[in-house]
Amino acid sequence: MKWLTVVALASLLFAQRGMAQELEPRSYTNLPIGETFVLVGAVRSEGGLAPVASSPLQDAELTIDTGVLGLAHTFALAGSSAKADVAVGRTCYEGSAIFQGEFTEGRRCEYIDPRVRIGWNFLGAPAMPLADFMQWEPGFVMGASLQAAIPLGTYNKENLINAGANRWMVRPGLGFSFRTGRWHYDVSASVKFFETNSDFFNDSSLAQDPLYSLQVHLVRYFNRGMWLSLNGNLFAGGETSRDGVDLDDRQENSRWGATFSMPLNPHHSIKVYASTGVVTRTGSDFDTFGAAWQYRF
Repeated sequence: MKWLTVVALASLLFAQRGMAQELEPRSYTNLPIGETFVLVGAVRSEGGLAPVASSPLQDAELTIDTGVLGLAHTFALAGSSAKADVAVGRTCYEGSAIFQGEFTEGRRCEYIDPRVRIGWNFLGAPAMPLADFMQWEPGFVMGASLQAAIPLGTYNKENLINAGANRWMVRPGLGFSFRTGRWHYDVSASVKFFETNSDFFNDSSLAQDPLYSLQVHLVRYFNRGMWLSLNGNLFAGGETSRDGVDLDDRQENSRWGATFSMPLNPHHSIKVYASTGVVTRTGSDFDTFGAAWQYRF
């Protein structure tokens, strides 16, 4: 049980990790409609925590391995392209730290909260089947999205750390992209709104302020559908409070990374990516590595 005490100040970290630090190139680009995609991926994040100055936690090191299964479908909405997707996953995390002068460590595997999202490119992205899409010349595209994390993951109020957050998260976003020749640029902004977890540890209530994020991506296309993206983001906010007492853990962090995608044939493709923290005021300072396989029906 001492391991659970060690991670008390980081109890929201795993619920926020994928939401605050994600880097998503090409989120607002046109896609052919009537296509269905299946994705299987694995992600490893390892690093430490940057707790508040008053924290009794020192030298905290964590490793998080997550497997993800996703399904997406493209369709027409008001004459433009749209996409709906859902993702589920299971994560195993282990770590060690010095808490009040004592060394402690632990490991656990649990299911994360599933996510659903719908995105609509309402400007510059006409809805087209694949045959017509292959002849289309991309340019400026603007879109909006809405994502939700559903509180169905593993959660036990007797534990201070859980893969599930026991609360809803809703994330509206807005973005645009522009392609000229082999270069592609995209910028997006989003904000995460969190429901209060009224069933937190020791029958307490945990609330969190909105978390704001800005992403920028520069993509270079190569022959045969390969592309490489340089990614960066800034995110701020997300201060938490327990039973109305502020925990002074507002985040003002940034990350950068790279993504490489390569088709294997008309139906199969693979993607690898990596990112690292550039500035971390409070929260997590992870290096993240991942790979995914995608199949198009």
